[in-house]
Amino acid sequence: MAKPTAALKRTADVKGAVFLGLGSILGTGVFVILAMVTAQVGDWALLAVGVGAIVATFNGLNSAQLAAAYPVSGGAYEYGYRLLHPYAGFTAGLLFLLAKSASAATAALAIGTFFRPEFHVAFAVIAVLVVTAVIVFGLRRSNQVNAGILTITIAGLLSLIFAPAGDLVIEDQPPFELANVLQACALIFVAYTGYGRIATMGEEIIEPRKNIPKAMIITLLVSAALYAGVALAWLRGAVPTQLFEVAGYVALIGVLLNLILGLSRVLLAMARRGDVAHFFSKLDKNGEPLAAILGIGGLVALLCLLGDIKLAWSFSACTVLIYYAIMNAAALKLTPEQRMYPKWLAWVGLASCLFLAFWVPMFIWGVTLVCIGAGMILRWTITKLS
Repeated sequence: MAKPTAALKRTADVKGAVFLGLGSILGTGVFVILAMVTAQVGDWALLAVGVGAIVATFNGLNSAQLAAAYPVSGGAYEYGYRLLHPYAGFTAGLLFLLAKSASAATAALAIGTFFRPEFHVAFAVIAVLVVTAVIVFGLRRSNQVNAGILTITIAGLLSLIFAPAGDLVIEDQPPFELANVLQACALIFVAYTGYGRIATMGEEIIEPRKNIPKAMIITLLVSAALYAGVALAWLRGAVPTQLFEVAGYVALIGVLLNLILGLSRVLLAMARRGDVAHFFSKLDKNGEPLAAILGIGGLVALLCLLGDIKLAWSFSACTVLIYYAIMNAAALKLTPEQRMYPKWLAWVGLASCLFLAFWVPMFIWGVTLVCIGAGMILRWTITKLS
């Protein structure tokens, strides 16, 4: 049994929590994935944006009431552990670490490609190390950096949304294929799931029962509006401004910051329960999980060595959808006193995640199942040895 550790300090208000969520959502998805989806499905990209937002709202509200009932670090890892089964919680934690580490590596590789395509892996690793160093200084300072990044990001998105149309209008619409549209919905939903950073930081948010749901709703509304605006801009052939291009890479830094920050809290929670080395549960003299931050920074840097952006994003999509399916299943177990929203909301969230996951390529499913199996064996071994 792992030794108890000190609680993290509550330093983030609604504004800080919204910055965390937006900083995670307004990155790879809106600058990279949305343009790809628009090119593949044409006008149906707007449907994907809408469906993704609706599914994200169901999941966000369920995540919010869970985070309000259990305002501790860990997100679905903690909820699965407490409300379902230890192995369900462990699986959620493992999938979150894998999914978001892959997403962080994707952002870092994109940054590296911008600086020096021929040395993109080396520059990606450098970006991870720099961002990890910023986080080590503490959540409050990271929030200040994140606010600056977010300001530039939103300015860049607005510059594209209101940019004049050019010669890139999609006149010949791609033929409608249900599989492509549903896959687009899955990709866009995954892009929205940055709101999960708010839940994983539950132990550090002031008045979590009131502020977590409020922050999630604000985050999703703002994100959906910006995603729809950008999709319409691509469809009418808007010419990307220089500010938009610069903001894209600044946003990737913000995504990297928020992912490493949120992942370190999940690793902290897993270490507290003894699912990983207890070393990662230690807090430094400032009350920060320094070991967990450095551990996640190292994992993301290692994944950068893969050098494959497309594979990393697809893997992230599959693992994220399973993660949120576990989270919705946990929401079904809330007591009437804990429940803030109707129970059917959890059923809809669970069904939508499983349905969208069905459209992820089977190869990625196979890799995901292998990772889950390996993780189960590792946890069983650690349990037996402890």
